[in-house]
Amino acid sequence: MTVDAAPVDRPADDSGLDRTPGAAPPRRRRPFRPGMIALFLVTAALAVLWLMPLAWALFTSLKPEGETTAIPLRWLPTEWTLAAYRAVIGGSDVGLWMFNSIFTATVTTVLVVLVSSMAAYGFARTTFPGRRLLLALTVMGIMVPPQVLIVPLFAEMVALGLVDTYWGVILPQVVAPAMVFIMVKFFQGLPHELEEAAHMDGASRWRIYWQIILPLSRPVLAAVSIFTFISTWNNFLWPFIVTTDPNAMTLPVGLIAVEGGFGLRYAEIMAASVIAALPLLIIFVLFQRQVVRGVAHTGLSGQ
Repeated sequence: MTVDAAPVDRPADDSGLDRTPGAAPPRRRRPFRPGMIALFLVTAALAVLWLMPLAWALFTSLKPEGETTAIPLRWLPTEWTLAAYRAVIGGSDVGLWMFNSIFTATVTTVLVVLVSSMAAYGFARTTFPGRRLLLALTVMGIMVPPQVLIVPLFAEMVALGLVDTYWGVILPQVVAPAMVFIMVKFFQGLPHELEEAAHMDGASRWRIYWQIILPLSRPVLAAVSIFTFISTWNNFLWPFIVTTDPNAMTLPVGLIAVEGGFGLRYAEIMAASVIAALPLLIIFVLFQRQVVRGVAHTGLSGQ
């Protein structure tokens, strides 16, 4: 006679061995820890502090001029108006300066990515006499303040006849040692097997760089492009030095040049600031994921 064994209650197996074949593994919720909550609160507080000046500038630019100095100060205008924007746009060449900034920042970004990536490929993927010395000199160039180079660069632009031209604004900004260093760190982490296989198939250095290295480097190329565009757009000192013709000025230089005409019209000053910052805010909102991904894949994350 056989005796059926009583069923034994077993605890649920969290390893997933008893799951139905083909079923997706259960998603585990990460418990909230005090450290995570504290980090969230600190991050939220910093975000609020960062956004407060932007919100104040935006709300002030939408106020009538009389409300900007009214006591007590109010965050929101009692009467919403675009008079400050109409005054700034109608009383200056904002459209031309915006085009100049977009053109110079775009061309500078393309040249920086091209030149820096080629230099980084030479440093990271090839061997030649003096490579380490040249790389060390390039890294040392990061420590040179750009203000030190203003006088010789301006003398060079005068000798070349590039004052008050787009190229006078663009060319001195093409040399970017920091971007070369970032790309060198990224290129050094790429697998060498792909390059060796391409060599065996008879590919040239240029073909390897253009068809293998660059497609694999999209995250760092995107990050470098965004960093370069933002820094070029915000650059005030060099365009201010090399341009005296209003038709050649970039947006930051042009707005500062006419800001004296605003006097104490705070609404118009804030409207000019919002106009100058708006393209960068749009770029950051659209490409913030690429920036984070690019930083994570370079040597900047500490890895």
